[in-house]
Amino acid sequence: MLTEQQAQAEAAPRMTHKQVLEVLVGLMLAMLTSMISTSVVGTALPTIVGTLGGQDQLAWVASATLLTMTASTPLWGKLSDLYGRKLMFQAALVIFLLASVAAGFSQNMGQLIAARAVQGIGAGGLAALPQIILGDVVEPRERGRYSGYIGAVFGVSTVAGPLLGGFIVDNMSWRWTFWICVPLAVIAFVVIQKVLKLPLVRRDTKVDWWGATFITGGTTALMLMLSLGGQEFDWNSGWTYGLGALSLVLFGLAVVAERRAADPILPPRLFRNNTVVLSSLASLLVGAAMFGALMFLPQYLQIVKAMSPTGSGLMTLPMVLGLLTSSILVGRFVTRTGRWKIFPVAGMLLVALGLFLLSRLHVDTSLVIVGVDIAVLGIGLGASMQILILAAQNAVTRGDMASTTSGVAFFRSLGGAVGVAAFGAILTNRLSAELIALAKAAHLPLTGGAMPNLGSPAAIHQLPAPVLEVILEAFTRAIHMVFLVGVPIAVLAAVAALMLKEIPLRSAQPSPATADPTAPPVPAK
Repeated sequence: MLTEQQAQAEAAPRMTHKQVLEVLVGLMLAMLTSMISTSVVGTALPTIVGTLGGQDQLAWVASATLLTMTASTPLWGKLSDLYGRKLMFQAALVIFLLASVAAGFSQNMGQLIAARAVQGIGAGGLAALPQIILGDVVEPRERGRYSGYIGAVFGVSTVAGPLLGGFIVDNMSWRWTFWICVPLAVIAFVVIQKVLKLPLVRRDTKVDWWGATFITGGTTALMLMLSLGGQEFDWNSGWTYGLGALSLVLFGLAVVAERRAADPILPPRLFRNNTVVLSSLASLLVGAAMFGALMFLPQYLQIVKAMSPTGSGLMTLPMVLGLLTSSILVGRFVTRTGRWKIFPVAGMLLVALGLFLLSRLHVDTSLVIVGVDIAVLGIGLGASMQILILAAQNAVTRGDMASTTSGVAFFRSLGGAVGVAAFGAILTNRLSAELIALAKAAHLPLTGGAMPNLGSPAAIHQLPAPVLEVILEAFTRAIHMVFLVGVPIAVLAAVAALMLKEIPLRSAQPSPATADPTAPPVPAK
């Protein structure tokens, strides 16, 4: 229990609109640094492997950051409660910056993978802490107008990362894919140091080490299974079953540890709050649908439509514009009216519609139609992602806000990992089946030793016309299934959002010293 003095110290600092925007610039720069650095590497991976070798370790370069980011996200919220938001945010930024520099200096794949893993730890903090800090400086009723800008950062980084990666690979050393965002990180650090003024509250409590160990251990085992299954080992293998069982055991121990801890990382009372549970479930489903679509759409554009990596990156601009526009407009409407429930419901239905439209793409589909389809997807994502976090924050006391925010971010990242793994397996299996069926119908020898190399779009488009036609049709049919599977996932997210109780957004937070943590918040007057 906090003393009354501590409770007053934790009251949200009153900031002017200009001051909030100054803080927001620092937060957005840090998030942009993290997200671009994560996405920019994908374009450079073939060049990196060509320089450092280690083709058999390629999956680890991509998986290491996602693994440690997801595993560390729940911890950053609690650490910020114990040691202060500003200090932890700057610590996450420094960890990410130093790891990025180290990654650029890597001399072998082992060093690169280690640096990428450390990058993920910093990225976990940069994924959760901006929303937590925004929750400290802006009350829920006003938060929508600002959270829309944070949501837009995701869309901008989705385009900027691949474009920047392509430019660097074509004109500079691949090492600059890791160094290019260092100036942004330094500027973000300086901005936050100058403009973010939050009271430092010293809590007389201990770190929940057992909970931290079991939560990160269970997440790591699960992420290893999802990230490396189908690549480093078969899905139907001892590794899959062993890692799956280990994750279940560790998560079970985490439940026990959190119930016994004096100050748990993820307080069990949060899981008795229907709004937090449903927001987390919807975020998990959003992550699965979103990352699954974003991961495989460029493959359609590059393989079927013969676009360059830069061109396929530019084709995501309609989605970014849709996401940017809807997130800002929805945020302003929520701030003005205090009503929010309709947006995650409608947003996820638009995501479902966008995925359904993408499932109807063909080899000769116009790029204009592709742009319209992904714009629908972007509008839906912009209307829903940040509102789910806002709803969860509004349903808890200030003392639980950090744990709640990092928990929702954790489930979204976990959903993304599940979506990428599941959709990747669907694509691989369906592509193989379609290739065999279409080749047999066309009397082409595309099975066994005569199977062509599908490793790169350039190699595919060098094949003879009859073979190329079969491959493009097979890939189009396979990706149909990927997007089609995403439709019911998005619909389930809409159902979860529909079950949320629309608690009016507060204009003031309840005092953590006097509020019952399990009680619903008091609506704004």
